[in-house]
Amino acid sequence: MLAATVRVTRDLDTAEESVQDAYVEALRAWTRDGVPDRPGAWLTTVARRKALNAVRGRETLKAKLPLLLEPEEAVVEAGDPEVIPDDRLRLVFTCCHPALSREAQVALTLRLVCGVATADVAHAFLVSESTMAARLTRAKKKIAAARIPYRVPSAEELPARVDVVLTVIHLLFATGHTAHSGRDLVRDELTGRALDLARMLRHLLPGEREVGGLLALLLVHQARRATRTDAAGRLLRLEDQDRSAWDRDLIAEADRLVVATLSAGPPGRFAVQAAIAALHAQAPSYPETDWPQILTLYDVLARLWPSPVVALNRAVAVAFVAGPEAALAEVEALERDGRLAGYRYLPSTKADLLHRLGRDAEAVEAYRAALALSDNAAEQEFLADRIERIG
Repeated sequence: MLAATVRVTRDLDTAEESVQDAYVEALRAWTRDGVPDRPGAWLTTVARRKALNAVRGRETLKAKLPLLLEPEEAVVEAGDPEVIPDDRLRLVFTCCHPALSREAQVALTLRLVCGVATADVAHAFLVSESTMAARLTRAKKKIAAARIPYRVPSAEELPARVDVVLTVIHLLFATGHTAHSGRDLVRDELTGRALDLARMLRHLLPGEREVGGLLALLLVHQARRATRTDAAGRLLRLEDQDRSAWDRDLIAEADRLVVATLSAGPPGRFAVQAAIAALHAQAPSYPETDWPQILTLYDVLARLWPSPVVALNRAVAVAFVAGPEAALAEVEALERDGRLAGYRYLPSTKADLLHRLGRDAEAVEAYRAALALSDNAAEQEFLADRIERIG
């Protein structure tokens, strides 16, 4: 709704207010008259009408209105490289404008286009909710002050924005794959939305290797969706999951994308992550995982994308290749670095390594630190169970 409405207003605040007003009107009208046959279309039509009324109230209406309105029924030629076939993807590209900082582009798009709560966006960036709220406000003000146009980028402009768009879709999927808060581990509406966007982007830019890499990465993770929790909703680690229940069609599709991407030239960060995920998915069992190859790929990823999260994930592979003591040294170095302060997977990884080394008292303390940082009920239950078992 927001994506469709902003095409009328070219103004985020006005579009957001119009969408909210449409929901208020729906509460009244649907209570009185019943829910319409096409509630989504009803809401979008009302939101656009309210947005248009707001635009008409401006002093610049006569000069601006011809530029703001677009035909309701536009004829789209199939295969047109300049057409983005979905309003959401169109607005993703619009928000990912190079005039904004990279962080602002990603955060604003997650919040406005993908509907991710500010608290979850803040978690993705490892900052407080108040800090993220301030960043979002500044980004919206810059859009207004700089008069950044809300339009589809030209075919020539699209490649320059692809990396940020891929980052947005990846973070959207990650936010749904392991929800930061709430009762459920997974938020299917977010992972499904991310997959839809990744497939549309693949259709739009079939020659971009990293687009194929990202889609492959999401497909492998989605293939394990049904086995990540047990029947009671309790979290299951990768080593405890029933591999026979994984979606082999999605894994095969991902594998074809990985092979095609790696064969086409030097890999990017998403292609390497997809290759790592594919190795996990193709292993007959957890003990038979090709950890040396995974560690090699993490070394490549660390050069392409030197981030502390990558370093933490690499430490897990180090534990299986060089032993938990070597991995613990790397995790403790990340602790001293400080950039992952507040990241719950740092103490939980440390706890696992300490437990493998027989240092159970320290492991319990590390698990307690991870528990204090988690707001997701499934994760909290898992961590509490680990504390009880080891303690």
